[in-house]
Amino acid sequence: MTLPPGQRAVEGFPRFGTHLHHPPPAVPADPVIDIGGALTEPGTLSVADLAALPRRELRADFHCVAGWSATGLLWEGTPFATFYRTRVEPLLTAPVSHVTFEGLDGFQSIVVLADALADDVLLADRLDGQPLDGDHGAPVRLVSPSQYGFINTKHLCRIGFHTTEPPITDRWSPLASHPRARVWEEERHRHLPGRVVRPVYRSLIAPIRALSARGSRPR
Repeated sequence: MTLPPGQRAVEGFPRFGTHLHHPPPAVPADPVIDIGGALTEPGTLSVADLAALPRRELRADFHCVAGWSATGLLWEGTPFATFYRTRVEPLLTAPVSHVTFEGLDGFQSIVVLADALADDVLLADRLDGQPLDGDHGAPVRLVSPSQYGFINTKHLCRIGFHTTEPPITDRWSPLASHPRARVWEEERHRHLPGRVVRPVYRSLIAPIRALSARGSRPR
């Protein structure tokens, strides 16, 4: 098995994210995804309607920027490109360059449109033959295997389409995330080479695991 530079395989699929000290957000009874941005009018798409679009299965690895990789995961969902071409593109008011994905936990990722339209990008609602659980992004999450985990927003509730790059909140953070986050290019950090920041990110694995175990327990 060949992994991207700086990655190590782990057993299982650890819970990750910026809100590990909290339990996963509750899933609404009838979840919807708000669609907005450079459209003739904003709208919503129910998760049930999303699931009715053409679907595919995808076996792929998941690569955390901290340096661990969960291998051989089987995802199922709607290709983002299918969703975009059928439900978004006809409503655009101008050419789009970036897409924002926001989760029920408040996390947001910014994705270059060309990356979002890659063949292996899904809006996934199933993992390894089962509906997504709270730890891994219920009810729907972004899956972009060629990009680090911080792009793969969980608990999707809003998708926005933008004609320019939206403001970046962590531009000068010590862990400033790379805007493309391509794993084979080792684009971990916005300003520093990936190999330079590997030790820093790797030092976060143990705390992440500890927070994951604590945060996933009911309170």
